[in-house]
Amino acid sequence: HTGGVAGKDIAGGLPRVVELFEARNPKGSARLVPATGVLRILEDEGKGIPIKVIDDQGQEIEIILPTGSRPLVKDGQNVEAGERITDGPLDPKELMVIKGIRETQQYLVEEVQKVYRDQGVAIHDKHIELIVRQMTRRISVQEPGETHFLPGHLADSKIFRDVNRAIVEEGKKPAEGRPVLMGITKASLATESWLSAASFQETTRVLTEAAIDGKSDHLVGLKENIIIGKLIPAGTGMDRYNLFDVSAPDYVPMAYYSSDDESDPAAYLAGLKGTYVADDQTQDLAETIESVTSDVSEVVNAVTGRDTDLDNGFDDSPDSEIAQ
Repeated sequence: HTGGVAGKDIAGGLPRVVELFEARNPKGSARLVPATGVLRILEDEGKGIPIKVIDDQGQEIEIILPTGSRPLVKDGQNVEAGERITDGPLDPKELMVIKGIRETQQYLVEEVQKVYRDQGVAIHDKHIELIVRQMTRRISVQEPGETHFLPGHLADSKIFRDVNRAIVEEGKKPAEGRPVLMGITKASLATESWLSAASFQETTRVLTEAAIDGKSDHLVGLKENIIIGKLIPAGTGMDRYNLFDVSAPDYVPMAYYSSDDESDPAAYLAGLKGTYVADDQTQDLAETIESVTSDVSEVVNAVTGRDTDLDNGFDDSPDSEIAQ
């Protein structure tokens, strides 16, 4: 019996979500094969079940299982790195060392989704992936090379890659490091922004260390900008959008007619002649405008001079030829 799993609610699964997001070692976690090779199960001498894995290079890696454990593998079996030796939930940090960052990220997302899917709650993966990315964004520097990093320094993965890329272009030795899995609490305190870290936890310690080190906050994140009342660095709130100089070298402003500027529309249209002369198509347009201008001028003159023409002999009676 599963101990009432069928009747559990979402609150019962939240401790598992907290356990995953804090990157804790779960109780009764499974042991994983440390390397690809042949697995040998030795005799238990009272200190646990010794298991040796002989990898492809002939090196032996030994691990000890608790007494009473039931291995899922057999003696002499060919195994792959990361394969389960015993049953149970995985330790994300051990999975990170053996299988790498991508496998660990996928495992965390899937395990969190299981808790919500069991209750029929649909959550898009992107929300969980955003949290997991923050948990895995740090790299522990193992060998600084010719960079400014120090051994053991937890560097942001993007900064680490950018520095290494610049060092390689200069022909120097890059730094070496390995990804680190951090719980969300620790990851929040490890941010480059001391304003953001101080607003989360351990405010006194964070502010004291920032003052001693003489740190400066460049206000590149969301939280620190909200704290001081600035626009968040998103959309038009980003400084880079204010640096654009929108221009069109070949742009010709379009002329428009306004009754305030010109009282005579015919004179306005006449002024458009010769304005656009760039190619054959534009020249045709100019000729069309000139023709329309001439026609409009004749109509305007006829309308404005109608009374005079009528006085000079035009007959507008119903029986006249003009009226018909």
